[in-house]
Amino acid sequence: MIEITPTLAIHEDEIEESFVRASGPGGQHVNKTSSAVQIRFDARRSRSLPNDVAIRLMKLAGARLTLDGVIVLTAQSHRSQARNREEAVARLVEMIREASVRPERRRATRPTRASVERRLTSKGKQSTAKSLRGRVRGDD
Repeated sequence: MIEITPTLAIHEDEIEESFVRASGPGGQHVNKTSSAVQIRFDARRSRSLPNDVAIRLMKLAGARLTLDGVIVLTAQSHRSQARNREEAVARLVEMIREASVRPERRRATRPTRASVERRLTSKGKQSTAKSLRGRVRGDD
């Protein structure tokens, strides 16, 4: 089990991982080892996540989400598979942790009477100033 929050955890078997060749510089080492890791987590069908967390997670994933509801994360910054795997899982955990926070509902508020009066007074002054900027007509 991978603990996300004290009340939320996911099973390790829900994360599917595959190792691929890393891109970028590195010489012969890059060409012959598959040190980059690609993890896949099916957020839509996960039995560990509550429905509201899964929905927020899919919105949060953005372009990393496939049409099937699978989140794909790739890590390739380290030379070893183990460190890349740890980094990818840590990023997934952080993403789920962020999605588990329920957003606060916005409460509609009204401006104070004084602020409305200040705004209207300011608009009146601006209107007067602009109306005085018109073309000056002389006697023809």
